[in-house]
Amino acid sequence: MFNQLHHIAIICSDYERSKHFYTHILQLPIIHEQYRADKKSHKLDLNIGNIQLELFSFENPPERRSYPEACGLRHLAFAVDHIEETIAYLQAHRIEVEPVRIDPITGKKFTFFQDPDQLPIELYEKE
Repeated sequence: MFNQLHHIAIICSDYERSKHFYTHILQLPIIHEQYRADKKSHKLDLNIGNIQLELFSFENPPERRSYPEACGLRHLAFAVDHIEETIAYLQAHRIEVEPVRIDPITGKKFTFFQDPDQLPIELYEKE
């Protein structure tokens, strides 16, 4: 019945800052971008593998509650080939990355960083 994820939607507080982060730093290709005047909202569709990431802006969105963690989407997780290279790349762009941990079940390396609105993003090494 449910085949796969189609998209994940994120609401940002500063559209241009988040657009730069996702398209220039994370290098996600743009599928489509539009401004919806009736909602005073930007919508940016990005490609990540077989899934779309939708970035929205709205006037005065409430801040995301992270600590203590609230119910709802906890974080995004990106699979990467080489976690140390990805961490070095992010740090070169002045993005703080948590220390690498090991998944006790798979033995794979993983870590977290945050987007401009403090949405946690996980890196999970494929190999």
